[in-house]
Amino acid sequence: MVFKCQSDSFLKEFTSKVVSCNEAKLVTVIDGKEQTVDGFEVILDDTILFPEGGGQPYDQGLINTSKVYQVKRVADTAVHFVDKPLTEGEEVTQYVNWERRFDHMQQHSGQHLISAVIERDFGFQTVSWYLGEQVSYIELDKPTFDSLQIKQVEDRVNELIRAAKKVTVEVYKSTSEVKHMDVSGLPDDHVGDVRVIIIDGIDTNMCCGTHVSNLSQLQTIKLLGTEKSKRKNQILLHFLVGNRVLQRLSTCLEREQQLTVLLKSKAIEHPNLVDKLVKNAKILTKDLQTVLKDLVVFEANKFKTIEPKPKYYVLHRKEAEADFMHNFIRNVGQCDTLFFLSIGDDNAQGNVMLCGPETVISEIGNKVLTLLDGKGAIKKNVLNAKVSNMKGRKQVIKFLKEYFS
Repeated sequence: MVFKCQSDSFLKEFTSKVVSCNEAKLVTVIDGKEQTVDGFEVILDDTILFPEGGGQPYDQGLINTSKVYQVKRVADTAVHFVDKPLTEGEEVTQYVNWERRFDHMQQHSGQHLISAVIERDFGFQTVSWYLGEQVSYIELDKPTFDSLQIKQVEDRVNELIRAAKKVTVEVYKSTSEVKHMDVSGLPDDHVGDVRVIIIDGIDTNMCCGTHVSNLSQLQTIKLLGTEKSKRKNQILLHFLVGNRVLQRLSTCLEREQQLTVLLKSKAIEHPNLVDKLVKNAKILTKDLQTVLKDLVVFEANKFKTIEPKPKYYVLHRKEAEADFMHNFIRNVGQCDTLFFLSIGDDNAQGNVMLCGPETVISEIGNKVLTLLDGKGAIKKNVLNAKVSNMKGRKQVIKFLKEYFS
C-alpha cells in the first residue's frame, strides 16, 4: 500500500477513519531520558504521517488532539502510537509536524542526489545512510574521498539544484514489474506496491520515503567532510541540505560575533589569535607544572621540619592535579601522621587522598567518603576519591579534629 504521505508528501492535514485502537506501551526517549509511555496503537484507513523506513525517521504530529509519539510500518499497515484513545470508525484529522517533515524531505532527496552524482562521476556506491537530527551522512564503499572530490561533488549537486530538475514518483504493483532493478534492499515483510523515485536524468531508485518534487526545493547542499567508518575500507561523508545549511550558517555567525567580542578583533584575525592563545596556554601550563613540582618538594620539606609530628595534617592546593598528592606522600616518606590531601576549587569537582596508618584508614575511610559525598576506594593505607563538590572538605577537617582530640 502507498500511504497518503507518499502519494502527496506536501499534504499537511488529512481526514481519515480509525480502523482500530488498542492499549499499548512505548519505550521512547523524552528530554534525553528513556521512558515507558502508556498509550494506544491506532491504525487508520490512510495516513499522512510517515512510518519510519528507508533510513528516514517517522513523522510527528497530531491525530485530532492526540499526540503522535511514533509511527511504525507493519507489512502494509502504518501503526500510530498516541497518548489518547480514539474511537473505532470515527473520522479524525491528522496534522503533520511540517517543519520536521520538510527537513526530512530535504535531507532524503539530497541524499539521493549526492549518492547518484558520486556513483556516476566516481563509481563509488552508497552502502548505507543516516538521517541525523543535525547532520546526516552517506557511507561509501571506498576508504578515502579527498577534498578535491568533495568539492567537485558539491559543485555538481548545487549546479543540478539550480537547474531545477524534477523529482517524480512511479508506483509499480509488485516487485515483478521492476525486474530491471535490484529489489534485495526491500524489507522482508514488504508486500504490495513498489515506489521508484526519479530525479530527471540523474537517478532512479526504489524508496519508501517522502521527497521534494523539484531539486530547487533543496535550496543548497553543503558537504562537511569525511570520517572513517566502523566498517573496514569504507568512509562516511557528512552533509547538510536546505534549511540546515542556513541554520548552521546562523550558528557559525553567532559564534563568530561572540569571538569578535572576546578576542576584540576582526573575524579574519580569529585563527591567528586563537593559535597564539593556545601556544601561550601550553607554555603557561608547562611553567605551572614546573612550579608545582618545586612546590610539592617545598611542602614536603616544610612538613619534615615540624616537631613533634602532628596526628593529622591537612594540605589543599586548588590549582594542582592528582599527582601532586602522590608526589607529596612520596617526598614525605613513612610516618605515623594521617594526611588529608585535596585538590580543586572549593565549590567544584576535585580529588582527595587520605593516607596514614592502615588501622586508622580502615576505621574512618568510609566516614570521610560519606562526608565528601565522594566515590573512591581504600587500598591498604590509602584512600583515593573523586568528589563532585569540594564543599564537604571543611566537614572532614572538623571530623578529624574531633577524632584525634
